[in-house]
Amino acid sequence: MPRNPIIDAVLENEGAYINHPDDPGGATHWGITEKTARDYGYTGDMKAFTREQAYIILEKNYWYQPGFDKIHALSPALALELCDTGTNMGPSVGIKWLQRWLNAYNQQGQVYPDITVDGKIGPATLNALAGFLRLRGQEGDAVLVTSLNCSQGQRYLDLAESKASNESFIYGWMRNRVRLITL
Repeated sequence: MPRNPIIDAVLENEGAYINHPDDPGGATHWGITEKTARDYGYTGDMKAFTREQAYIILEKNYWYQPGFDKIHALSPALALELCDTGTNMGPSVGIKWLQRWLNAYNQQGQVYPDITVDGKIGPATLNALAGFLRLRGQEGDAVLVTSLNCSQGQRYLDLAESKASNESFIYGWMRNRVRLITL
């Protein structure tokens, strides 16, 4: 089966092993926390956790399960942004931002109806995205990815302001996560 270039891009962004004392998630390798690895039956040292083991977990939990494969059919760039955000914050966070932005961009319901902000990719979200892209095209695709990055940056600022230990991470989050990622 061919490899998913989106998952490979996310793995590249996640990088190697870290175990920062300010990170409540503890030991993490390739973006997979030790708890998640253990939930999947991994019993070894997280330093030895392989990219391939992470790939399997990421593809299942952060690609197919939230439905980013369906987003990819409409917008590969948006699917990459949502998958990357999902590995860092949980998939529903980025999906809710997408739903909120789509509601804000629907011209007061003239282009497509408002959708429920529930953090789930269903027919209404996909139809709204398709309607938005029909109206705005390739430029709109880029603006939507930028919009999600704005929400992500605000969330990082909120996290740093609410918990001093998050200041250890905010520069890296902004440098590595709040940007346009390309394949």
